[in-house]
Amino acid sequence: MSAEPQLAVVAEQTGESPPLVGIVMGSASDMDTMQSAAKELGERGISHEVTVMSAHRQPDLVAEYAKQARGRGLRVLIAGAGLSAALPGVLAAHTDLPVIGVPLSSRLSAAGGLDAILSVIQMPPGVPVAAVGLDNARNAALLAARIIDSGGSWPLSVA
Repeated sequence: MSAEPQLAVVAEQTGESPPLVGIVMGSASDMDTMQSAAKELGERGISHEVTVMSAHRQPDLVAEYAKQARGRGLRVLIAGAGLSAALPGVLAAHTDLPVIGVPLSSRLSAAGGLDAILSVIQMPPGVPVAAVGLDNARNAALLAARIIDSGGSWPLSVA
């Protein structure tokens, strides 16, 4: 068995601009659900990239991706994960960019995806993750579009 981390990246560029949104998922099996985020962003002309990496199997890779995201021009990260759904929190722990978590259901989910929902919304203080509904990647893209369109600078100061 190879110890090499497996990373799949598909960059979907709109026009000449670098990607503004990083769509990350923990497994290639999440692609069908997360594709609705890519489709929504594409329809809005928002450049994005789609990446598969596991917070549990490739924690160093996930941390490095998050740390380099701002420098590569990304403005928002969308993270889809099921079961323990650690990916959104791990990304948020390593970046000051807004992270939107998409809890994903699967055949192994507890209580129809409740495990993923709780994992995404129960972040410790100082590790903010926004959450959308179960399997609702499209709403994550709509929220990312609003964040980008707001023109606000991130991170926001909290008084």
